[in-house]
Amino acid sequence: MANSIDLSYSKGGIAVYCGSSIGAQKAYANAAQSVGRALAQAKRPLIYGGGAQGLMGIVSGSTLASGGDAIGIVPYAIHVGGGEREKSVANGSLHVESILGASVRAKHEKIVVDSMHERKVQMAKRSVGFIGLPGGFGSFEEVMEVATWTQLGIHDKPVVMLNVLGFYEPLRQLIQNGITEGFINAANYGLVIFVDGPEAHDEHEAFDWGNAAVKAVESWQPQSVTPKYDWSKRLNGTYNTKEGALAAT
Repeated sequence: MANSIDLSYSKGGIAVYCGSSIGAQKAYANAAQSVGRALAQAKRPLIYGGGAQGLMGIVSGSTLASGGDAIGIVPYAIHVGGGEREKSVANGSLHVESILGASVRAKHEKIVVDSMHERKVQMAKRSVGFIGLPGGFGSFEEVMEVATWTQLGIHDKPVVMLNVLGFYEPLRQLIQNGITEGFINAANYGLVIFVDGPEAHDEHEAFDWGNAAVKAVESWQPQSVTPKYDWSKRLNGTYNTKEGALAAT
């Protein structure tokens, strides 16, 4: 079912959340391609949801074609159902298998898990940081969950949002509204990092979003906040010392 990738030479992997649809603007696809290329150049394995269509197919295809490694984590129901489906019938899709040769696909590992929740947990555990490309409900939920885990002290990893064509501007405003209205501590504003690219949107299509994203992940400074909770504690009074805070997931 999967090729086991030797990651001994590589740096820590980076999880990328993005749409299984290709989106309405070429800049989105170009940004996904840029991210895949940058991860390969930085020797950072791509950790992603395993989809072969839309932006997921582009970022994984670009990673592999650039000599990098990709680890796709797929819930069993989606695996047996034929993979992630195109969400927007108005747009075309791109299937990574149609553009990659067998030798390149050998650098792709697929891990099948039982549930959507387990997929997210495994992606988080295998990653040193997270990059959000444009996407839909699933992408929104995923980036907010890993940011929440940093806030709660479950992990301390950067969440970098690529604000291609201002796509994530409403999310930035929502976070600011949460601070203004007293629901988010102002000190936590930086838990989500926005990469805005050039001021002129007509330059976004050619911008190197990938290198900007990798630099943002690598320049992240841990929050150095003492967790309010001991997430290694179990219900029966024992401790999960192996996984520590990640036991909470």
